[in-house]
Amino acid sequence: MSSPAPSKAPPAALLVTILLLTVLEFLQSGMLAFAAAPIMGEIGASPEEFSLAAVVYACVAIATISKQRWWVERFGWRNFVLASLGLFIAGALLTAMSNSYQSFLVGRAVMGLGGAAFMTSSRVLVNLIPASPQRFMGIKFFATGLALGITLAPGLAAWAVSHGAWRGIFYILIAVALVAGAFAALSLPSELTASHLRSQSQPILFLALVSGSFLLLYALQRSQYDYFGSATGLLAGAACGVLALVYFGRAVWQHDRPLLGLQALRHPRYLVGIGLFTLCYVLLGANNYVLPVLMQRTMGFSWHTVGWVQSLGLASTLITWAGMAWLMPRSPEPRKYFVVGFLALACFGWQLSRLTTAASMWSDVIPALLCNGIFLISVMATTAMQTFKDVQHEESVMSHAQQLKNMVAQFGTALGVSIATLALQWRATEHYNLLNVHLTPGDPVYHEAVGQLTQTLMSHGAGLQAEPMALSQLAQMLNQQATLLACLDYFGAIVVVGLLGASAMFFQRLMR
Repeated sequence: MSSPAPSKAPPAALLVTILLLTVLEFLQSGMLAFAAAPIMGEIGASPEEFSLAAVVYACVAIATISKQRWWVERFGWRNFVLASLGLFIAGALLTAMSNSYQSFLVGRAVMGLGGAAFMTSSRVLVNLIPASPQRFMGIKFFATGLALGITLAPGLAAWAVSHGAWRGIFYILIAVALVAGAFAALSLPSELTASHLRSQSQPILFLALVSGSFLLLYALQRSQYDYFGSATGLLAGAACGVLALVYFGRAVWQHDRPLLGLQALRHPRYLVGIGLFTLCYVLLGANNYVLPVLMQRTMGFSWHTVGWVQSLGLASTLITWAGMAWLMPRSPEPRKYFVVGFLALACFGWQLSRLTTAASMWSDVIPALLCNGIFLISVMATTAMQTFKDVQHEESVMSHAQQLKNMVAQFGTALGVSIATLALQWRATEHYNLLNVHLTPGDPVYHEAVGQLTQTLMSHGAGLQAEPMALSQLAQMLNQQATLLACLDYFGAIVVVGLLGASAMFFQRLMR
């Protein structure tokens, strides 16, 4: 009896398309998050306004992701991806040419219309490869794109801004999008879905999704700046957003051909995977917020240095994925990858929870960032391969599963930033109050500190301004110390999350 013919290798153009779409997703989010401060200065936007632009992007992304399958069924994969890339490029051009916050906001919204589909598309396109060992090649390119995007984003953003060209961030994205479009045109199918099999969209339900998403994301965004002053209003807005989303979920659950086929996603493995993805995106958003605060505001490193250091540390994602891609076909049982990933997260938190203002970037910070990269790729890549095992038998079901996952990711990232912001504000205030006990007129510690600083400044020619400058410097040192202690508290909590995650994944029996 003859042996079966080996499965045909997937087209190279399709694999490159999968990789580039994933790179674009993580590159644009990572670069914009890291370069927030210099961009705000260039367009004259406040932190509240800039974060509102992020909310608008996320809200547009959720609306677009929810209708992705709807568009694909009517226009085909090739036309849909090319249109998405075209909108993304147009939005990036608008954003790059913006000289005001208003034009920047419009540009980001248009980018969201196109870019929202990249992550979902790249993963669903893997399923165009027939079920065989060759499909793992598509997974390899998908995960490599994820690792590349995460790794390159801070360094490229720092390079662009340090050369006085923050607009270069968007030109880099345009260049990658153009290359992705060329490969997509060569590799993607153009077939349409038969009319009687197409999903349906009801305007009222779509409006409920969009309004609910905006209310919830806006409440999360505002909580970063005005939680203690407007807690009641923010909680009310978040509650209204949740109610609108619940209404949307119940309505599509009962629909014959819904916009999102939730009923087909009732698999324990998928639900646990969505929980793991949400946790990863929460931690990704929170860590991306706290790490620059730690390295810039408390340790005094320059913005440019922080960018390259983060990219250097996150290079461990590529190394880790190379090892996983070699090992997984030989030892596919996922438990060990989950446990190693969460233990790496605990090591990341433990290393940074012991820092002082005199810490070394090379011996203290970079090893921790390497552990963070190991966590991200170990847990996210393993979760990606395990979550969709029960829902990948049909392209439409797989597409809906990816859409829901990436909609949840938008909320997870926003939630992570909000949690980190509020946690640092809370802990910094507590530490400031404790440190400030001795810094009052009449206290010996206060007089000794002011006296030493005044003498030092006078020896450097400060003259009559020495004492006011000493008071100002002392207040700055107090803020720096309180912020550092708040960051240490945060990373102490990360240790707990890592250990709990490792324990839970070691004893779980679902993903194996």
